[in-house]
Amino acid sequence: MNVELYFLGTGAGMPSKERNVTSIMLGMLAERGVYWMFDCGEGTQHQILRAPVKIGKLEKLFITHLHGDHLYGLPGLMSSRSYQGGDTPFTIYGPKGVREFVETALRVSDSHLGYQTTIVELEPGWEGVVFEDDQFVVSAAPLVHRIESFGYRIAEKPQKGKLDAEKLKALGLSSGPLFGRIKKGEDVELPDGTKLKAEKFIGPMIPGRILTILGDTQPCGHAVSLAKDADVLVHEATFAEHRKELAVMYDHSTAMDAAKTAQAAGAGTLILTHISSRYQGDEAEHLQEEARTIHEQTYLAHDHFRFDIPSRTP
Repeated sequence: MNVELYFLGTGAGMPSKERNVTSIMLGMLAERGVYWMFDCGEGTQHQILRAPVKIGKLEKLFITHLHGDHLYGLPGLMSSRSYQGGDTPFTIYGPKGVREFVETALRVSDSHLGYQTTIVELEPGWEGVVFEDDQFVVSAAPLVHRIESFGYRIAEKPQKGKLDAEKLKALGLSSGPLFGRIKKGEDVELPDGTKLKAEKFIGPMIPGRILTILGDTQPCGHAVSLAKDADVLVHEATFAEHRKELAVMYDHSTAMDAAKTAQAAGAGTLILTHISSRYQGDEAEHLQEEARTIHEQTYLAHDHFRFDIPSRTP
């Protein structure tokens, strides 16, 4: 399954010429045909106009916290989704207060949506599963920030191994319904009485991928637990290490804080985002350099940065 991260906005606090405020798309087009979004800062729908994504295919939105640079783009996005043919159900997850924000904005602006909207609010300090189906489990836990801020862990469930079609063909069988039954894990009996055990023709289970996207936070235990063994960790890096005192003052992280969290969690790839506007051009690259002194597999996100999350091997 093709899973891709697409960064619509990577700035902190307020937009700059180089970076819009926070929003990330998770594309799952190959199998589900939808997008999930994480945060929706002001101007997000404008960023989408320059991105290969469609609002109409947006299925879920996960809000990490209620600061404006993560939230102010939501009313416009919801209205545009309706105008652009989005008629399927849309679910918003976020801290307590997101319902009041959405309902007030839509009521005051007299906006009418052509689709069903469900809002799931997370109570302060809430920890656990927020969504689960036969493919994914999404968990959340509180972080350490000036207001209630959550991180999300998206875990793909293990997938069945691949059918060894060549092994079946070696028995003189041709592809068809029988192959399909075995692929489903069903034992079959051939006309001559030969019994085929499905498990002998199916490869080992394929482990699911794990993606962790954190809201604004100081280093904390939940950041590490949410990122445990993650293939990809998306972590804020608002400041460089020499501004550590500001990071502590405003409940943010430095690039090195993010790298230490990735290391402690045993995460694979670390992607830095939520970059302060004080770091422009080459200055921003310094954040990546700092983090790589601790966690080598680190990337600095920029607006319209794409990252594929490859399937795990058995």
